[in-house]
Amino acid sequence: MIQVEQALSIISENSTRMPIQKIPVQKALGYILAETVYSPINMPPFRQSAMDGYAFIRSERHQYDVVGISQAGDHSDIKLKENEAVRIFTGAFVPDNADTVVMQEHVLANKNSILITIMPEQFLNVRAKGEQIKKEEIVFEANTLITPAAIGFLACLGITEVAVYKKPKVAILVTGNELVKPGKKLPKGKIYESNSIMLQAALETIGIKKIKAFKVKDNLKATKKALKNIIPKYDIILISGGISVGDYDFVKEALLKNDVEEHFYKINQRPGKPMFFGSKNETLVFALPGNPASSLTNFYIYVYPAIKNRMGFSEMHLPKLIRKLNTAVTNTTGKTLFLKALYDETHVTILDGQSSAMLNTFAIANCLLIIPQDVEEYKEDQLVTLLPID
Repeated sequence: MIQVEQALSIISENSTRMPIQKIPVQKALGYILAETVYSPINMPPFRQSAMDGYAFIRSERHQYDVVGISQAGDHSDIKLKENEAVRIFTGAFVPDNADTVVMQEHVLANKNSILITIMPEQFLNVRAKGEQIKKEEIVFEANTLITPAAIGFLACLGITEVAVYKKPKVAILVTGNELVKPGKKLPKGKIYESNSIMLQAALETIGIKKIKAFKVKDNLKATKKALKNIIPKYDIILISGGISVGDYDFVKEALLKNDVEEHFYKINQRPGKPMFFGSKNETLVFALPGNPASSLTNFYIYVYPAIKNRMGFSEMHLPKLIRKLNTAVTNTTGKTLFLKALYDETHVTILDGQSSAMLNTFAIANCLLIIPQDVEEYKEDQLVTLLPID
């Protein structure tokens, strides 16, 4: 049995980045850039008007003859004289020798001339060529998360595809003869299977879409066969249940018989002590506890960072926050505790219902409060560390 920090270190060492692929920009949402992107053009590519108004050569005069129109998408070779102006619209090409745009609200206009009532400063309302970004400048560094705004920026530069880290394909293998699919009649002695649905939802929150759930009977032969078929086809395997030391817990033995290398088994924590982490070739395998709260806790602490690391995120772990504790808490277990809790701007409150089988408290929690294995007591108002999961 190992400590939490040891487990995290081992997972980090063994969760290598996914292969790189090029994909269309419009399909890149949620991916991480694998290469630095450089701008192929100046943006804007020409001097643009920032306002609807009139472009002119600024001087002390206030009255100008209107000699043309510049609309967005047009390109005019008009050469203005000092007493001339061009009607112009937002985003339109500013004539080469015009240096200022006066907004239309500051002008009295008739058919052929304007009178400027409020004179703008020179160069006002003219977007310089390359003002946003210049050709060959860095658009995004490698390891940047692609957001909707990033997609828009890439597209406005004419970039059609980007190199990203592939997202892993994930298989969820559920064990347990007592489990029944939600929606079916519940016989005596059975419970509804929720872990695969819960884990799939958790995976989707970090952008994983290629997920497949499997069910296997509680016997060694079936478990071994299922794993033999699944492991070569997926990048990450999550197994729910069957990893403890009961008479019908066959997962660890089945993994070893499939030549999965064991990196650790069991962690000095509560909940979620019985967990196996291993790998075969580039496939990572997490055998999680069957109890729902334990399974989800270990997902957030161990699976979440492994997946984010494989996806290319530079920061793989949940962020840590510091808050004051609302009530005192003791820890006589010698284990690291992960307690379901609610935090606000200043304090954190431990919730009732900390059982590893109970999800009702988890459903309203917005963080996991960490009590290290070597801390026996935290007093009220003492500063503690928590992991936000909201």
